[in-house]
Amino acid sequence: MALIRINARGQTAELHGSPAPLESLLQRATAGDGPVIVMIHGYNYRPGGRSNCPHRHLLSLEPAHLPWRAPSWPRQLGFGLGHADEGLGIAFGWNACGTLRQAQASAARAGQALAQVCALLHRQDPRRPVHVIGHSLGIEVALEMLHHLPQGAIGRIISLFGASFQSRTATALDTPAGRSAEFINITSRENDPFDFLFERLTRLPTRGDHAIGHGLNAANAVTLPLDDADTLSHLRTLGYAIAQPQHRICHWSSFTRPGTLRFYRHLLRQPQETPLQRLRPACPPRSTRRWSRLFALRPFAAPLPAWHQL
Repeated sequence: MALIRINARGQTAELHGSPAPLESLLQRATAGDGPVIVMIHGYNYRPGGRSNCPHRHLLSLEPAHLPWRAPSWPRQLGFGLGHADEGLGIAFGWNACGTLRQAQASAARAGQALAQVCALLHRQDPRRPVHVIGHSLGIEVALEMLHHLPQGAIGRIISLFGASFQSRTATALDTPAGRSAEFINITSRENDPFDFLFERLTRLPTRGDHAIGHGLNAANAVTLPLDDADTLSHLRTLGYAIAQPQHRICHWSSFTRPGTLRFYRHLLRQPQETPLQRLRPACPPRSTRRWSRLFALRPFAAPLPAWHQL
């Protein structure tokens, strides 16, 4: 079984569309080789929703148009291809609807539910890596999860335009599970308007705090701005060709731009080939100023097709 669909119901995890016990299914599904990769959607999705169910969209092996066609995260990350070492993909759904503050509170509860799943996986096989990739407010789920897990429970977390604050992220990375994990912060000035709204429409944890789109200082974290020419150039020298940005504003290009999901697949499936010290030269010494892309004078090319990953 390459992919399991799990939802958070409050602080409890349950199978999507099935009354079967989650623990027994996970015990059977984790037999075999390969990593466990947890995929978490962002804002405005709701499991079971007619037009916004993540299990019919980006967390599906065959995404439907809801209302736009998303790339299949599971397939692009190496699941559903019939390989013996695929490992286990977990499509994790949670109620991310309502106001930003309501969704943020829901993310905290969902993080506790996800922690139950990851704790069970860690107990079953402490040597098997469990990695996490999440978009937007999905990173709030992943960060809350770290507060409820032991050291070594999580390998890597990839944040795709994560909607969380620098102080909250630093606190989560200073937990036992956080200190033993690696955090890869994918950013772009394309996401500036969304970071700005997140900072204005949610409660600041500390005065002067910023979203992690501004960058992140932690020994076990790197920030990769995918609109930075030097960053893209260094990633190409490592064998990861990612297309140039095509938009002034976009909240989804961290996974729709050609080459991105292929890059994340390597980060999660061959982490030994991309240790953080190999990625650090791709990190600029300082972040570019907010709005620098929106008000840039140079024109941008017409958008490329949304995704060509395989």
